[in-house]
Amino acid sequence: MEPDFKEGDQVLFATLRFNNLKVPKKMRGSYLGPFTIIKLIGKNAVHVRLKEFPRKHAVFPVILVKPYFQTGEDSFPSRKKTPTPPEIVEVEDFPGPVKRIVKARKIRLNGKDQRKYLVRFKNQTADNYK
Repeated sequence: MEPDFKEGDQVLFATLRFNNLKVPKKMRGSYLGPFTIIKLIGKNAVHVRLKEFPRKHAVFPVILVKPYFQTGEDSFPSRKKTPTPPEIVEVEDFPGPVKRIVKARKIRLNGKDQRKYLVRFKNQTADNYK
């Protein structure tokens, strides 16, 4: 039993026909979207608006499409929220002389290794990464 779609509905569609997503097949999600239905082509196909994939054919059979249901934070109250990362202070914004380096870490940004330091400044109680 196929779900009934209307123009303007939000849908997800299967990635079976998308071989050029620049992501290995194992890492790719099963569905892409949400996309908006522009028009219905009979009962068996939908024409969707594909802004991210301008060269991809935008008509899909209904069997590859499923309705998109937007979920809010209320839907999953037990889901853990990720804490926001600490504020990054730019080099020009140093609040004063450095008292000591608490920690150092090496991270990779844009393909380059960078060192970040957790610094305690004089006359300041909180630590900041630099």
